Amino acid sequence: MKPEFLIVGGGIGGLAAALACSRAGVQVRLLERSAQLAEVGAGIQMGPNVMRRLYRWGLQDALTQVVAMPERLQARSAVSGKTLAELSLGEHALQRYGAPYATVHRADLQQLLLAAVQQQTDTRLTLNACVSSFTQSAGAVNLSTAQGLSLRADALIGADGLWSRVRQCLLGEQAPRVTGHVAYRAMVHQSALPEHLRSQLVTAWLGSRLHVVQYPVRRGEWLNVVAVVQGHLGGPENQTWDHQATASHLRAALSKAGAHASLQDLVAAIDEWRMWALCDRPPMRGAFEQAQGRVALLGDAAHPMRPYLAQGAGMAIEDADELARLLADGPTDIPDLLQRYAQTRWQRNARVQARSIRNGEIYHAQGLLRWGRDRALSLLGPRIMDMPWLYKY
Repeated sequence: MKPEFLIVGGGIGGLAAALACSRAGVQVRLLERSAQLAEVGAGIQMGPNVMRRLYRWGLQDALTQVVAMPERLQARSAVSGKTLAELSLGEHALQRYGAPYATVHRADLQQLLLAAVQQQTDTRLTLNACVSSFTQSAGAVNLSTAQGLSLRADALIGADGLWSRVRQCLLGEQAPRVTGHVAYRAMVHQSALPEHLRSQLVTAWLGSRLHVVQYPVRRGEWLNVVAVVQGHLGGPENQTWDHQATASHLRAALSKAGAHASLQDLVAAIDEWRMWALCDRPPMRGAFEQAQGRVALLGDAAHPMRPYLAQGAGMAIEDADELARLLADGPTDIPDLLQRYAQTRWQRNARVQARSIRNGEIYHAQGLLRWGRDRALSLLGPRIMDMPWLYKY
């Protein structure tokens, strides 16, 4: 008989895990707390390390219909507007890493994964299911939901995000930490922008105590813009990443930082913004934070990270792929399999978490450190911006 897995969370990580594990021969039941699977409008960058896995799952044609594939990544000074460095993507990434560098609307990726789960697997999807508790024994995991549902399975995979209930029950940890950074995000149809503000590149504007990233999505027809400034949101706003934002706050921050006219024009051309307070956890300390017994964590439930390496969704997809690879090796003891999964993944995830924190410090550098950052990019740009350790994995 097939092993039975409960996967909690219907976001990108949970859907990726459902697809990959089902393909590896597992019976999956996917639980989602919301009444419908709907993703907020934000963009995702997907490096070759992510695209290779999605291609291997048979999603290449579907991805081609929704992603953009920028030809270059450029770093620009948010103050002078000068291009500090450029890295070729496009054909260069394909030849060097065996897959392209792509950008995609988060909702498009979620819907693509959902369609694959529904069309290629017999996964059972249960909506409006909030986990209240679980217990595990030598032979099974027993899970209860707030709606009165009781389920029994061979394993439980928590892919329920930053505020994971599965993690809380497994590790008994406190809430994620607030980073002191606030992100503003917007998406705009490129045709609605003045021609000189349209772009098919990934651009990172690096300033002092702030940075802005822009890139195309939806085959290049839309532009995704994310601006991160140092500051705090108080109270319950920290527990959700989707708030109506007042654009004047962001514009004031850019003006105070002496942002270049081109950057200020881009922000001024977009009327509707959302914002969220960035939260994370310290880099993982060991495999025990990713699996214990018959329960494992995946994606942000295990290793929430700051967005400064653009690998949050990527690490969730890598987690799912590794779990499926171990399952495909053949029948095994479930706790042993999950422990091998955790041992394989935790150091990789910790490294990406730590590098993301470091990148944030570099992106927001001040004084001499900012001068050194800009000088190093000007002299060694492609060597600094390319990351074989990340993309070849």
